[in-house]
Amino acid sequence: MSAQTTLPSFNNTLMPQPEKLTVGQGGLVVTSSFSVAAPQFRDERLDGAIGRMLHRLEYQTGVPIGKDILKDPANAALVIDVKDAGEAVQSVDEDESYSLNVTATGAKLQANTVVGALRGMETLLQLVQANHTGYFIPAVSIEDTPRFRWRGLLIDVGRHFEPVSVIERTLDGLAAVKLNVFHWHLTDDQGFRIESKLYPKLTGVGSDGLYYTQEQAKEVVAYARARGIRVVPEFDMPGHSVSWFVGYPEISSGPGPYKIRREFGISDEAMDPTRDSTYRFLDGFIGEMATIFPDPYLHIGGDESNGAQWKGNPRIVEFMHKHDMKDTAALQAYFNRHLLKILEKHHKHMVGWDEVLNPGLPKDVVVQSWRGEASLAAGAKQGYQGILSAPYYLDAMKSAEQHYLADPLPSNSDLTPQQRSLILGGEVCMWGEQLYERTIDSRIWPRTAAMAERFWSPENVRDVNDMYRRLDVMSVRLETFGLTHLTQEDVGLRALTGTTGIDAMRVFASVLEPVSFHERYEGQHTSQLTPLDRLVDAVRPDPPSRHEMEVLVRVFLENPSQHSGEQHRLLAIFAEWTTAGSKVQQLVVASPLLAEDATERVQQFAQLAEIGSQAVAHLASASPAPTGWKQSSLATLDAAQKPQGLVRFTVLGPLRDLVNATQ
Repeated sequence: MSAQTTLPSFNNTLMPQPEKLTVGQGGLVVTSSFSVAAPQFRDERLDGAIGRMLHRLEYQTGVPIGKDILKDPANAALVIDVKDAGEAVQSVDEDESYSLNVTATGAKLQANTVVGALRGMETLLQLVQANHTGYFIPAVSIEDTPRFRWRGLLIDVGRHFEPVSVIERTLDGLAAVKLNVFHWHLTDDQGFRIESKLYPKLTGVGSDGLYYTQEQAKEVVAYARARGIRVVPEFDMPGHSVSWFVGYPEISSGPGPYKIRREFGISDEAMDPTRDSTYRFLDGFIGEMATIFPDPYLHIGGDESNGAQWKGNPRIVEFMHKHDMKDTAALQAYFNRHLLKILEKHHKHMVGWDEVLNPGLPKDVVVQSWRGEASLAAGAKQGYQGILSAPYYLDAMKSAEQHYLADPLPSNSDLTPQQRSLILGGEVCMWGEQLYERTIDSRIWPRTAAMAERFWSPENVRDVNDMYRRLDVMSVRLETFGLTHLTQEDVGLRALTGTTGIDAMRVFASVLEPVSFHERYEGQHTSQLTPLDRLVDAVRPDPPSRHEMEVLVRVFLENPSQHSGEQHRLLAIFAEWTTAGSKVQQLVVASPLLAEDATERVQQFAQLAEIGSQAVAHLASASPAPTGWKQSSLATLDAAQKPQGLVRFTVLGPLRDLVNATQ
């Protein structure tokens, strides 16, 4: 019997899903003779990517694989056929399409550009499957191209600095899920994070010593380009700019002196739009940054400038009257028009948040919407290109499902075809107020992979259950890049308890997730100086328990007396909660830091276990619950729903469904 006929059927764990996929029979077995040929175009970027792919394939399969790239395709297991390099500086219009055909005798990857080949190699690695004898690549035919041209992730390093190692492992993750923009939010009130040799006091006194040298920034740009990712820097102005003024108060609208702002939220301070010297300063700075960041786009922020400092400065008020500016929004528009000329001088396109949208704004500006789909559509109707971010704020601690179902361009949009073409795509946002280098990975991953699929795959790929099935697999793949989104929870739990014996804590933490940014801010009054060492920092957003419990309860409730498998599984889960709860209680007593957040939650955890067990028992036996039990149980669930300890339970909805289903 041939190897082809003994291979198992194709298990589709691709993320994002390709545009077109046809599955064949059998597949290509990965052996030590596996080799790659690139018979047409080759360059340093393509060779580097092939080398990384072969190392990853070797690690994934345990099969020793030669790393030489052949010219002759005759005996190669994989032929990579690329037409040319693509754009010298990758743009929003770069061709990322590819085709991949795998049979039992070999595989062929074809792309017009190196970037297309990069995308195809990621798909190839995701295709690898195992059987009882080893690893193989299933026989498939794939034609793939992204739905949206702009598919990004923003990381805010202004509030909390992130080392280069964090940025680079994140870029590896972005490439794995075919995102193509790294939006680097480099300046804010709390820190100026990029070295300027022209204005050295920007980081000299505005960064707490935490910033990227120009060489490090260039290294990140090169690292990203090698993976087909554009780096779009953001320098927030005219607001969110206190860190600029610590060293250079003369460009501000107030007298100073200034110090780095430790509080979060909107500040009154802003650049002075009325002085020519402000624009000379920015011209010098942007010219310098243009030598570091070659991308055609530069983000100027432009959000949340409340105009208070402008209105408090008599000279600026007089300037507004003299120029017939009715409000500070008009003054900000004046600033943006002058700033746009500077960007154009340095061959940059402007990107800004919703607030830059003004009737006088040139149509060349790209508007990034944090206000929502309606704002994005309004911009398109006025002729502006746009990027949607509002539904993709990771610090809202929404589920992957909620993010996944939000679409930059839903089918029911009333935009015309011309207006629809102005929607460039979407961008996931990781704001940095409540995270640092040890917790950032768990906030970004794996949820960002679900949003990456939304930006790449056809609109009708919307099966949430299947998304979660594949997301579990993708999450494990992402770990191989050194990302810590899975392992960090254990690190945090050990730190909180002071012990390696955290099995019970794992069970407890598995049904908890962080509250949203706003809930934590209101409950803890977080600032840049707040230690991020609480239970909320250890637990993960949208842990598997949420969706798994929803599905389990849904199936059980279809016919409680017949679904014995689901019944036993639920009872086992609730018994595990009960056992873990008593052990966690002992750990909480011994840890003042844990006790502050977990004392009441542990008590509720035990109550949830009891309610779940009793509900399943009543439903399975079709016997009515005791008088008052249902009302009492629902009240307990209501109490568990209330904010407490900066964490929330993930399983209250399914438990409520169980209770409500009882007689």
